[in-house]
Amino acid sequence: MPYTFEGQEKTIAVVVPCYRVAGQINTVLASIPTWIDHIIPVEDCSPDETGKLIDEAAIGDPRIHPVHHRKNLGVGGAMVSGFRSALQLEADIILKLDGDGQMDSAFIEPMVRKLCSSSCDFVKGNRFHDRLRISNMPVIRRIGNMGMGFLVKMASGYWNISDPTNGYFAIRRETLEKLPLERLSPRFFFESSMIIELYYTGARIKDMSMPAIYGTEKSNLSVWQTLFSFPGKLAKAFTRRIVLRYFVCDFNINSMYILFGWPLFLFGVIFGLCKWIHYAGMQTPAPTGTIMIAVLSVVLGFQMLLASVQYDITAGNPFEQND
Repeated sequence: MPYTFEGQEKTIAVVVPCYRVAGQINTVLASIPTWIDHIIPVEDCSPDETGKLIDEAAIGDPRIHPVHHRKNLGVGGAMVSGFRSALQLEADIILKLDGDGQMDSAFIEPMVRKLCSSSCDFVKGNRFHDRLRISNMPVIRRIGNMGMGFLVKMASGYWNISDPTNGYFAIRRETLEKLPLERLSPRFFFESSMIIELYYTGARIKDMSMPAIYGTEKSNLSVWQTLFSFPGKLAKAFTRRIVLRYFVCDFNINSMYILFGWPLFLFGVIFGLCKWIHYAGMQTPAPTGTIMIAVLSVVLGFQMLLASVQYDITAGNPFEQND
């Protein structure tokens, strides 16, 4: 039976990316509420018995629509397959629930209700609102998620969200249809790339406080892969957004801050460093004028860049369609 909110029926689909989750998948599928219309477990060419288990579960539950990959495509690739299946099933709201048991299915109903009751298009989990429960998160994950989260905010333009790397989310069908699925990263950059692409659809995003669950399951995410691959991708996304936002779609005062701020700052740093090396090698104090040129360039450039960030935070999303 479709989910009903204020007299309106909503068809709900839950996409479950599955890889090496034979020990958790039955519990995860059984925990999904009975009022969910469609459950789409996507077995991403898992080497264990995950595929067999979801096929067996589908026999006893007609809501389950298994999807199997012959080649491992990563969590992003699994989600894109799940998204396409959900759209074919004409789901109004699509959720992501990982197959490893780290996401509490009890939050499915509150997440759907929040999406239906507010003027937002995308609701995502936030592990950092509850300061007591966050202590359960491993320290390395906590530091990494907070640092990476800040970089994702810069790259995506969604400064008002916290924990942007959280993969527990719900999205409206209309918003999902606007997303260029081919641009979503197939691997662990998927959640970040989705937030980045949502910016260009004008999607309104809201957080929902919820804890993460860390059990005995082993994460497939490589810390070193994250450290070396994510920053470059985020820098590329940030540059793309700034160019499109302030030099293609519009040209305003922030465009001027960027045009003058970066050259001044970089000139001051490079000029000052070169002169410091030059005069240090001569064992001679640098002239006051030379020092002032470097200092003023750095200070003025840095102030313009701070003003640019402040403008970007307060300006909002220009692609957002007002009701």
